[in-house]
Amino acid sequence: MPDRVLVHIAGRELELSNLDKVIYPETGFTKGEIIDYYVRVAPVLLPHLRDRPLTRIRYPNGVQSSGFFEKNAPGGTPSWVKRVSLPVPGSTTGRERMDFIVVNDVATLAWLANLAALELHTPQWRLADGVAGEPDLLVVDLDPGPPAGLPECCLVAVAARHRLEVEGLSAVAKTSGKKGMQLLCRLPGGQSSDEAAELARSVAVDLERALPELVTAKMTKTLRPGKVFFDWSQNVAAKTTVSAYSLRATAVPAVSAPLSWAEVESGQVRPVGPDEMLERIDRDGDLLATLLGP
Repeated sequence: MPDRVLVHIAGRELELSNLDKVIYPETGFTKGEIIDYYVRVAPVLLPHLRDRPLTRIRYPNGVQSSGFFEKNAPGGTPSWVKRVSLPVPGSTTGRERMDFIVVNDVATLAWLANLAALELHTPQWRLADGVAGEPDLLVVDLDPGPPAGLPECCLVAVAARHRLEVEGLSAVAKTSGKKGMQLLCRLPGGQSSDEAAELARSVAVDLERALPELVTAKMTKTLRPGKVFFDWSQNVAAKTTVSAYSLRATAVPAVSAPLSWAEVESGQVRPVGPDEMLERIDRDGDLLATLLGP
């Protein structure tokens, strides 16, 4: 295959490069296969990315090498790629503002995949008139401390689902694509990120009291072995969470996969690869569609 190939995607001309380059050495999964996955998953992925400023983690030298976070639009960004300038208080780069990329179309998604932007992370809010809007999602990260793993995350997820229902929230679940899981609830509006974080914290504290041998609401790592850390702090406005359907930089290609509650209740949740993810979408559609609203 030539080093560079011109393609047309959704009316845009893109130059793709080094499609045969292996990004996941353990399985031989290439950059061309990464681009193919993101183009094929776009119909269900794009609605979750829409109008959310994107943070990427890029692995141009493969997952066995160090990746790097990227918030600002890189040099050479095509003029048709949507960007939005947002303040970044406390940035380690010393910048006061950055030009974030917003992925609302498949051509932008393919362009990012060609840059080896494997992981796509978004905040819990969408843009409103070019600035950060109110959070529309409440997100909880379930992070197991070994020897706890996905089975323990499933137990906590089921308990958390019922506790969140008390708040009038309907939770959906997904794998993180790594060792843990995430729960997401659509928020009704009218609350700040601080209020969403406080609500999630109160749920975490209640679960820790009810299930002290299984749940910790504290970030202290020495308290985590054998327990699931209920990370409520993901709702802070500056935080981001890996998007559903995003690839992860694991040794074997895995994605952040939406789950049915039947799977979670069975305790049989396991990592999901990109090919299986596409098969699951063909069978089940988008299990997180309720997060998108009417």
